[in-house]
Amino acid sequence: MVRAVKAARYTAAWPPRLAAGWTLTRLTEPSRLFGANGLRTGPDGRIYIAQVTGSQISALDLKTGGLDTVSARGGDIIAPDDVAFDPDGNLYATEVMDGRVSIRDTAGRTRVLRDDVPSANGITVHQGRLFVGECRPGGRLLELDRAGGPSRVLLEDVPSPNAMEVGPDGLLYFPVMGANEIWRVDLEGGGPQRVAGDLGVPDAVKFDAEGYLVSTQVHSGQVLRIDPRTGQQRVLAQLNPGLDNLTFVGHRLFVSNFTGEITEILPDGQIRTVLGGGLNWPLDLTVGADGNLYIADGTYLYTLTGGALATAGMLFSPGYPGFLRGLAAAGPGEFVVTTSNGEVARYRPGDNESSILAEGFDQLYGVAVEPGDAVVVAELGAGRVLSIRAGEVDVLASGLLEPVGVALAPDGTCLVSEAGAGRIIRVGGGGPLIEGLQRPQGLLVLGRQVYVIDAGARELVSVDLDSGTRATIAADLPVGAPPGVVPKPLRGMPPFSGPQGPFAGIAAGADGTLYLSADAEGSVLALRREN
Repeated sequence: MVRAVKAARYTAAWPPRLAAGWTLTRLTEPSRLFGANGLRTGPDGRIYIAQVTGSQISALDLKTGGLDTVSARGGDIIAPDDVAFDPDGNLYATEVMDGRVSIRDTAGRTRVLRDDVPSANGITVHQGRLFVGECRPGGRLLELDRAGGPSRVLLEDVPSPNAMEVGPDGLLYFPVMGANEIWRVDLEGGGPQRVAGDLGVPDAVKFDAEGYLVSTQVHSGQVLRIDPRTGQQRVLAQLNPGLDNLTFVGHRLFVSNFTGEITEILPDGQIRTVLGGGLNWPLDLTVGADGNLYIADGTYLYTLTGGALATAGMLFSPGYPGFLRGLAAAGPGEFVVTTSNGEVARYRPGDNESSILAEGFDQLYGVAVEPGDAVVVAELGAGRVLSIRAGEVDVLASGLLEPVGVALAPDGTCLVSEAGAGRIIRVGGGGPLIEGLQRPQGLLVLGRQVYVIDAGARELVSVDLDSGTRATIAADLPVGAPPGVVPKPLRGMPPFSGPQGPFAGIAAGADGTLYLSADAEGSVLALRREN
């Protein structure tokens, strides 16, 4: 097999430009995909890869290693979670965050088939019949009319069904994540039957050439082969947790991971990496008490040690507080985080535990920890900056236009990046600190210097707190959306996450190194002053 050529998901017109006296290093390789979710082998033999957070569908050619974008970010298909093909070669995609099912015909035209399928996720076509499942508590299994007519309910009140397939016996098989089981149901209706249980949280099923069920386990990372007649199981491979889906190309088996990794499971049980995984966003950053860099990547919290990413926690691990966005070190082994479910939590990944400090907020982003354990957060949806101490919530500022990043000045003044207004302001008065930015996000105070990532301009800007002198430290950074692309809102996937959005975070090491989230290409950058 030809190994896939190295190519990132984001291609810059030119490399970053730096101010005199600064150097830039990539600490992690750029990601090739925006994670990897649904997989399906297309009529052309390529593997089609749905990418929820990137609103992208790509096709991988195993012969050449080529990776082509089929439906691009900013296009008509939003947050695709799974894909299927009908006998005519038309592609169907579930849009999990918008509750839609769309069809992309062979001429490349896209239209919405249904927009009333909440948490639309698993999808399959059998003998021209289209079936879809809703991955939510109380979800339904539906047969959709490909011509746009009324849908038919096969099953209701299913605890989070996911990626499905019709077996050789003509029954529809599907994982039930909320029950940790695999069920089947007759295509004409009737009650479900339990096929297998006590699994590793199954999230996809397909059938191999011998009629055995093959299923990925998101929590355990196992790939299982299951006899649909007896439920007997065999482990085909043990991979990292976060597995999402699978597909066969002939007799060859490929599985996807949230990280964007695509792995081939060989007949002898060995594995081969076809596409390497990487960061999905990344979002906020912080340097822990141990001196290591920690990275909030939504479904994962990573630590960067020795030049390699290691998983500190992930969505399906015990104690994980939810889809992480804001991240601040708060003591040895402890962090304060904001989640896309509107929660502020204290998280101890080494102990596999977290505790909620406050909840019920509208799109939380940046977080900072004040002396005395008070926490300051930016609430984008409500346009507020909040202080949380001992369960009490105080409003420090309101009426802001998309506040995103927060930081504390040496005198205790709270600074906030107001992305919608293009400025950095001092909470409590004193006038704007910086104006004329395009879309400021991550914010850092280091000594008497304030650093902000302007994702709209793709720049890192600094301002001196004493003199007000402003400088551009780096330009043409791989942050924000690609030129000409206007990303469409990601509305979230209850109960897994609320609305999702980008946040190019920034942190500093003890030696003054600046760490940046390069969310466009899915990497982490280090900026250092030359000696």
